[in-house]
Amino acid sequence: MMKNNFVGNVTVIDLADKGKTVGKVDEKAVFIEGAVPGDVVDIEIYKRSKSFDEARVVNLVTPSPWRTTPVCEHFGLCGGCKWQNLEYQSQLQFKEKNVRDAMERIAKLESPVINPIKGSEAIYEYRNKLEFTFTNKRYLLKEEMNDSGVHQMNGLGFHIPGKFNKVLDINDCHLQDQRSGEIRRFVRQFALDNHLTFFDLKTQEGLLRNLIIRNTTLDEWMVVVVFKEDLKKEREALLNAVKTNFPFINSIQYIINAKRNDSLHDQLPIIYHGESYITEQLENLRFRISPKSFFQTNTRQGLELYRITREFAALTGNETVYDLYTGTGSIAAFVSAKANKVVGVEYVQEAIDDAVVNAGLNQISNMIFFAGDMKDVLTKDFFQTHGKPDVIITDPPRAGMHEDVVKRILESGAKRIVYVSCNPATQGRDLLMMANDYSVVKIQPVDMFPHTSHVENVVLLERK
Repeated sequence: MMKNNFVGNVTVIDLADKGKTVGKVDEKAVFIEGAVPGDVVDIEIYKRSKSFDEARVVNLVTPSPWRTTPVCEHFGLCGGCKWQNLEYQSQLQFKEKNVRDAMERIAKLESPVINPIKGSEAIYEYRNKLEFTFTNKRYLLKEEMNDSGVHQMNGLGFHIPGKFNKVLDINDCHLQDQRSGEIRRFVRQFALDNHLTFFDLKTQEGLLRNLIIRNTTLDEWMVVVVFKEDLKKEREALLNAVKTNFPFINSIQYIINAKRNDSLHDQLPIIYHGESYITEQLENLRFRISPKSFFQTNTRQGLELYRITREFAALTGNETVYDLYTGTGSIAAFVSAKANKVVGVEYVQEAIDDAVVNAGLNQISNMIFFAGDMKDVLTKDFFQTHGKPDVIITDPPRAGMHEDVVKRILESGAKRIVYVSCNPATQGRDLLMMANDYSVVKIQPVDMFPHTSHVENVVLLERK
């Protein structure tokens, strides 16, 4: 029944993007916040359009058998783990379904054979990097709204989804090793006790701007504090306190960012203590990770992803392999021992610099790297100079590959393509563009981020 915007007894039938779920009211799709598939809920519709409505749960009538209790006190506000209320095996089923839908509807594959999704052994404390934001106008919880005794407005936490100017002060985050939380809480409390100013997004004033914490499976730690102002006395007091209280930290660095945005690609990290990097190890390979380095955020699942990629490439030792969107060259290094030659291409010059360092660190001599726009680098002359690829590995960003890059790949005549994607929808679009020349042979989903809707998918294509 429906009265104004209230609808009772709606059955939730599926998961949707960004943590929402799907129900139907009078055969019209409704995207619902705060539910899990299998729930029966009363909802309030807050936005209407011709093709669908959007709503939030106002009452849980009958809980789903797949529903579970979130472990995080910030669940529902933080937005980082939108599926914490859904048991993990069900998360995996829905992610696998997402891959199948993309392969069938977008890539137009008929009854594709998809390997069972590879779940993450660790579903908490699996991240090796978290970034936090300082604010002098933290987001107030409902119980604080009418409390005249609330005067402390400084916070250190995450931006609330859809409300970029609102930062939720975080007490516990279960995504990284618990020592990350200890460091973050110490930094916040030291700043409060010593009257250091927290950043004001509106006025662009305040000393403390961001905090980045990274760690590796070798138990090496990096802390980077981003300051808005260059105040040496206050800066050194904070950094020295971190050094003294957390002697296990291998690298303490800082950045002075006076810009109007938080991007750090053009900013210079400065070493305060220790090394300029921390080290990660995958099998027998070691990788140096600097403050701005890209590295798979879930290290252990990243290793599984690389192993699947290497298996799909099926190298014999004679092949020329092109690794597109190579980043810091981690996949390139991972397959290099079974290839004759690996050519890595990446947009970002700093990533290529890291790739060269990692090649030297691991004494790998059969890799070369190039920075530039993929569609401009992959020319006929480039293929002639460096050899046409026998195998192409491509791991593009969420937007997928530019149409011109797909054309260059088709022109290369590679026997096999291993397509690694964090977005099965854009991957499906790209696969459809290659369908006349290549057949899909294997499909392997991998869960890199438990409690989120994100899923990685590895597809092997062979030339017809």
